[in-house]
Amino acid sequence: MRRFLRVNLSTGSIKEEKIPEDTLKDFIGGRGLGVKVLYDELESGIDPLSPENKILIITGPLTGTASPESGRWCSVTKSPLTGTIHDSQSGGDFGPYLKFAGFDGVLFEGSSEKPVYLWLENGQPEIKDASSLWGKDVFHTTDAIIKEGGGNGVRVACIGPAGEKLVRFANIMNEKHRTAGRGGHGAVLGSKKLKAIGVKGNKRPQIADEDTFKAATAKARKRLKENSEVTSETLPDEGTAALVNEINERGGYPTKNFQTSVFATANRTSGETLRDTLLTDSMGCWGCVINCGRVSKVPAWSYFSGEGEGPGGGDRGGERGSGSGGSAGEHGDGTGEPGSAGRESTERGVGQHGG
Repeated sequence: MRRFLRVNLSTGSIKEEKIPEDTLKDFIGGRGLGVKVLYDELESGIDPLSPENKILIITGPLTGTASPESGRWCSVTKSPLTGTIHDSQSGGDFGPYLKFAGFDGVLFEGSSEKPVYLWLENGQPEIKDASSLWGKDVFHTTDAIIKEGGGNGVRVACIGPAGEKLVRFANIMNEKHRTAGRGGHGAVLGSKKLKAIGVKGNKRPQIADEDTFKAATAKARKRLKENSEVTSETLPDEGTAALVNEINERGGYPTKNFQTSVFATANRTSGETLRDTLLTDSMGCWGCVINCGRVSKVPAWSYFSGEGEGPGGGDRGGERGSGSGGSAGEHGDGTGEPGSAGRESTERGVGQHGG
């Protein structure tokens, strides 16, 4: 990990910064490095939705390599929901593509006077006008930036109207369905008038010892497939909702803002129920061998009828379902629960790590 950008949205300045080698080794990447940077830079007591707050979009040292189960990227900021330095994670393709665009992370500070988005392509950053995208949902924004960026090879992380309106639990969405869904990071982008980040490139990380690295990744893949019931059977079969019944039975299911920890009808949204009633296929993030992502079809009688990624139906591949679509986050306003994306197959064998 070597290339980090600092983008001041108040002045429009972009500069590359070097993080000390000792810091990189101590905090590695993703959450750890992000929290370290913001802990050092943020003044105590600042408003999370003020220009004084900063937000770091960051990957890890294995991003874009053949390391399995590493299709994650990380957002770190002072949360408008909790008032603390906070990290939010997302999967899909955006993390590896950020690395392919030539950067390990981007720190945003200040606030733009007008809507903008950051475009990164093969090591070249550019702040672009996003006035025509302001007010648009995640689907429209993603499609528009992909078209402007030349189509294939573009990935987009963006906010919808919820983030623009500073909803304190608004998400950052990537690949339309994937979401950094905790802590209201989308509201922080909205407060900065930062609509999106678009990435494109073909820069691949250099591996110091290819043979040793290949042996280690092969061992990790084999262990995930053969030695763990959770990663080889439960998650591929039921998705992450496999935990719903187990958590509920143990009295740890947040209900009514944790006024109680048991939800009487939790089984209706359990992994087993979703598998038996809605599931049509499974899929994985970049380089994933588990494939816990869901592709579902909701019956036409439901208000949320349609077919697409995620446990709630919704849209797939930019085509609207037969009804109103899926959850709010999937359908574009940026407040819904995570869906699942990741267009690359396991055979492509590249992933990201750290978030």
